[in-house]
Amino acid sequence: MKKNSLIFLALAALAMVGVVVYSLVSENGSQLPDGFAQGNGRIEAEQIEIAPTLAGRVESVMAVEGGMVATGDVLAEMDSDELSATLDRAKAEVALAHQTKVEAEALVVQRKSELRRAAQELQRATALLTGQNISETVFEERETIHQVAAAVLGAAQARVATAESQIAAAEAEMRRIEALIEDSSLLAPTRGRVLYRLAEPGEVVAAGEPILTLLSLENVYMEVFLPARVAGLLPIGAEARIVLDALPDYSIPAFVTFVSPEAQFTPKQVETLDEREQLVFRVRVRIPEDLIQSRIEHVKTGLRGVAVIRIDPNLAWPAALEQGIPPELFE
Repeated sequence: MKKNSLIFLALAALAMVGVVVYSLVSENGSQLPDGFAQGNGRIEAEQIEIAPTLAGRVESVMAVEGGMVATGDVLAEMDSDELSATLDRAKAEVALAHQTKVEAEALVVQRKSELRRAAQELQRATALLTGQNISETVFEERETIHQVAAAVLGAAQARVATAESQIAAAEAEMRRIEALIEDSSLLAPTRGRVLYRLAEPGEVVAAGEPILTLLSLENVYMEVFLPARVAGLLPIGAEARIVLDALPDYSIPAFVTFVSPEAQFTPKQVETLDEREQLVFRVRVRIPEDLIQSRIEHVKTGLRGVAVIRIDPNLAWPAALEQGIPPELFE
């Protein structure tokens, strides 16, 4: 009986804390002391579209909706048979370009030999012409042969340069295709949860068409809308507390990471007509990453609640909103 009484008292105390927190953040913050502001919102996270770089057929999808994935996990595979065949052809072109270079270099050696022989013949013809032992016609023939040999050597050397360019182009094409084949395996860019599975094996999708939508859990936040008289006083980094409708007994520590530079009308999802008619500024409060990482399996987006922001850093938090590490926030 004594143990049951203690459990009852603990539950009653917890319920009273919930009532206090709810009374503080309800009624549009009318119970909050001066120096604090609040806004309605919901838990959100960045969404990442997982899509192929090229159009093609989906070979397999390993990820399941709602499943957790780690950075680098293979989420889906695209059919890469055609790319593999293209890669084989590119490798053959690289080999052919190398062979062309070898042949061009051998031709250069031959042309250099011919140029040396022509130079020797021209040198002898010059000496003979000085002694008037040959005619000028013969000398001119030797001179022409030398000039032709020099030109042919230049052409052979140009072929070597062309072959080198062909090798570079073929190798670049090979690397491009290898990168495309690597991209046919769609990897998780960050740790998160699969929100939507949008394609199934066998389907043909366009380039950039999402196959999966991944919810990144590295940046979990709530966006609220505050009037200018409040938003203008908020510094980046201001402390906040998030109280969720599903967990009114706990306040989740957060901090301001963004204040919109432009005013706007409050979005329709804000419930009251009076609030929707006001010009407000969008404010984002983010839950610390270390707090999310320690409870990442329990994080759920879409949960509604309020964010209470401390405008004056010198003020103490109300007792019901003091920072504490609550157990399994989103369980």
